[in-house]
Amino acid sequence: MINVFTDGSCQGNPGKGGWAAVIVADGHKRYIYGADDRTTNNRMELLAAIRALEESPEDGEVAIHSDSEYLVKTMTLNWRRQANQDLWGRLDDLVKSRRVKWQWLRGHNGHPENEEANSVAMWQAGISDKPKFLEVAPEEAAPPAKPATLTHVDAHGRAQMVDVGAKAATRREAVAKGFVAMKAETLAAITSGKIEKGDVFTTARLAGIMAAKQTPNLIPLCHPLPIEQVTVELEPDVQRSGVSITATVRLEAKTGVEMEALTAVSVAALTIYDMCKAMDKGMRIEAVRLVKKTGGKSGDWFGE
Repeated sequence: MINVFTDGSCQGNPGKGGWAAVIVADGHKRYIYGADDRTTNNRMELLAAIRALEESPEDGEVAIHSDSEYLVKTMTLNWRRQANQDLWGRLDDLVKSRRVKWQWLRGHNGHPENEEANSVAMWQAGISDKPKFLEVAPEEAAPPAKPATLTHVDAHGRAQMVDVGAKAATRREAVAKGFVAMKAETLAAITSGKIEKGDVFTTARLAGIMAAKQTPNLIPLCHPLPIEQVTVELEPDVQRSGVSITATVRLEAKTGVEMEALTAVSVAALTIYDMCKAMDKGMRIEAVRLVKKTGGKSGDWFGE
């Protein structure tokens, strides 16, 4: 039996929200959590349960403990579902393949894991500081991780595309960043519109968006994905003498969009270089990295 304690929190309603789940299994405890810039408390309660069930094995026995009557009594007493149909649908699909028990807990009633879930959700929502118990050594906070495997290599060492047919489609987002360092006069020419090839920011932004959609044609073994939104933001940084690039990619699918976000940043940076190289061949593309991913069975990840 896996015991899960979930909670959601929100600043305003709607507002910035956070969700958290404390997963207790085989004598080990671990925490998963995430945030959304604009959401509601009820959506965070639902998402905490969804993410926890995604972490549990199919056909497993899971007990969900929550102080949300909205969540528990809708699942046990068939309360009417007037909103959040997308999340209810995801939850129903997960429950079908697992043996799930629902347990309502009175909030702030002294149950330690329930209090921990509440603290983490409030931290993710920006309401409180990071809980001290999350700062313990990794081996104390979670069971030992399974050895990493290379999913793009088969048992014989041959390259393969990962089969995602059996995975559930979930909401996913990836955010990547990068930086193009340049001379101060090059940055000034960009911001004042004096680059002979044209509007650098507009061209680089379009190039990044187009590149995200072309990722499976550029990176071997990437899946073609139904991308719903790509944004590429470019900000001049006078202090560091360069341009900061942030790409965000969102969709609902069976696999993530980390590579799409990284490709968008990389091609936007190359476009800046191409448009300005006549003036500054010494420009440097630096620190292209993933900073956030949400969704999927592995849960949310934040790099900075």
